[in-house]
Formats: sequence, structure tokens, C-alpha cells
Amino acid sequence: MKYYIIAGEASGDLHGSNLIKALLQKDMQVDVRCWGGDLMQQTGALLVKHYRNLAFMGFVEVLKNLRTIFRNLSFCKKDILQYKPDVLILIDYPGFNLRIANWAHQRHIRVVYYISPQVWAWKASRVKGIKKYVDKMLVILPFEKAFYQKHNYPVDYVGHPLLDAIKAFNQTYTFQPLFQNHKSTDTIIAILPGSRKQEIAKKLPVMLEATKSFSQCTFVLAQAPGLEDDFYASFIKNYPNVHVIKNKTYDVLVNAKAAIVTSGTATLETALFGVPELICYKGGSISYAIAKRLVHIKYICLVNLIMDREVVKELIQQNVTVENITQELKLLLYDTNRNQQLKQDYDALKSLLSHGGSASKNAAEIIWEEVNK
Repeated sequence: MKYYIIAGEASGDLHGSNLIKALLQKDMQVDVRCWGGDLMQQTGALLVKHYRNLAFMGFVEVLKNLRTIFRNLSFCKKDILQYKPDVLILIDYPGFNLRIANWAHQRHIRVVYYISPQVWAWKASRVKGIKKYVDKMLVILPFEKAFYQKHNYPVDYVGHPLLDAIKAFNQTYTFQPLFQNHKSTDTIIAILPGSRKQEIAKKLPVMLEATKSFSQCTFVLAQAPGLEDDFYASFIKNYPNVHVIKNKTYDVLVNAKAAIVTSGTATLETALFGVPELICYKGGSISYAIAKRLVHIKYICLVNLIMDREVVKELIQQNVTVENITQELKLLLYDTNRNQQLKQDYDALKSLLSHGGSASKNAAEIIWEEVNK
């Protein structure tokens, strides 16, 4: 069977790689052509485009790069037609993937969407199109199934694939120093500032300035896959207690006593590792103003969205200040009662995201059945 998979971000690369591994357990002759990253490529898939050349954050940034986006869309369509897949698998990345899904449906190419676009947050009107040109939707958040049911669209909840990834990591992990003289007893605070240059440049300087109040701690910044080593150099040069670690985000989290995290998948990963976290989000002023009018959700953090209450503190836009980060981080490190409550909440979160074992295997099974109808 021939599978064409499109993922446009680091998280999509991770989930796509685990999906490919699960498909290979069904059939070792699986042929995969993909847009993604190093992890998908390492499974043996033929990588067509790397996500580092695809990710544009915010309305303004998208407008600036429209020509590139349209070129990518045109190339993708030609590549799919030439490859002639048995199924097209789309992983999140809605601005691009929903256009490809519509186009593919018109050409009678079977479309499976793994990891739903966040239409429950904004543009619920897109559900009408999804019902028309997506043959099978697989969702990974428990409230998404109920959302689609309200729109009379049956979807399959497969559980969350991060549980698979973290379980696999924990089974093989042994302590290794993250940097010179690192000991397992050190107080490590993780900094996960995002995967796109634009968002990192907005938030990281404020996060780093807050480190000055924690001389007894060591801060470890998890470098985003696909970004150059020297990108971070200008940010950290005046912060001797900050280390940049590449390709070891989970190693950083398993050693962390607390974390400062931007919004996105990293917030959920941090929670599933049991690390007390503070969420910081700051985007471009124009993009944020537009988003505030369009997005209809109570929280920006996946942990809070899933639990439907504020489990972890969110600092957004003008509230991302050195003073606020310092205050909240001290609570995470030293408030015992708060951390006990957080542990209970994290346990409840894991229970919600578990769904009959491996999400990747559940998804692979459904896709396999869909292709072999």
C-alpha cells in the first residue's frame, strides 16, 4: 500500500513517525512518501518537504509568505498525482491540509485526517467542508468527538499519541548529563519557547530575563528541531546559567523540576512528564488582535482545554513580563500544596487521554481498514 502523509510541524512529525511505525507492523511493504521531518524520515519514509520550510506563524506572517505557500500547494498536488497513493493522510496543519483535502476529494483520492484541525476553537464553519471531503477523521482529544457529534459527523477517538511517545521514552531512558557537570540532583528548569523563529523571538528574551532571580537553578532551553544552532546564541550570551540542548526535549523534561512553556503540544508533553509548568504566549500585536476576535476558547493551553479549567497558569500577551514569570515560577518550585494538587490534576489528565492502549496503533488499524475496504 502507498501512503502519502502531510505534516507541517514538529509535533506532526513525531505523531506521523509513530503512525508509520504502527503501519509497518501491519505491513512491512508499506510505501510512504511524506512532508514532515527527521523522525518520519528515520522510519524509512521518503521525505519530500521538511516542516522547517513550511511553518509560518500568525496572520501577518502568513500574508507575507503567501507566494511560498501557494508554490508549496501547487508542488504538493503535482507530487500526489505523480505518486498515486492509496490514501492521503493529513496530520493537523489545517491552513494547508484542508485545501489539499478539498482538492484530493475532487480527484477521488481517499482522505484520512489524523489529528483534527482545531475547528472547535475557531472557524466551526469548516466542519461542513470537512464532512464533504474527509473520508475518515481521527481525533486525539476527548472533547473533539462530542464536538463533531453536534455537527452530525461521526469521528473516531483514538486516544492521544503523546502517551505512546512518552511511554517509549521512559522505558529506555537512563540518566545522562545534559551539560558539563550536570548532576541528577541539580534543580533544572526547562524552557520550551516554541518551534518557530517568530514566536521564540517574541517570548524568549522575557523568559531569559526572569532567570536572573534564580541563581540556585540551572535553566535548560530545548532547541526546536529544524532550527540552526546559532539562532539561540544572541539570546543566551548574557545568561551563564542557561544551556541550550538540541534534540533532547524529553531528556530535559524528565530532569526538570519546573518548566516555562509556550502554548502548543509542548504544554501537554510537559504535563504528561509530571512537570509543574507555566504557560507563556506572546504573538505579534496585529495577529493577536485578529485572533482574539476569531478564537472562541477559554484557554490557550491544551492541559486546561482538556480539563476544562485552569490547571496550569497562563500568561498571555502583555502579561508575559519578567515580574509575572518570576512570581509564578517561585510558586511552582516552592508551593508544596499547589504541586500536590497539580499532580492529582495531571493524573486525571492522563486518564482522560488513555483510550484502549496505543493511539498510534488504534489509528493505524482504522486507516488500514479504510484502505482495504
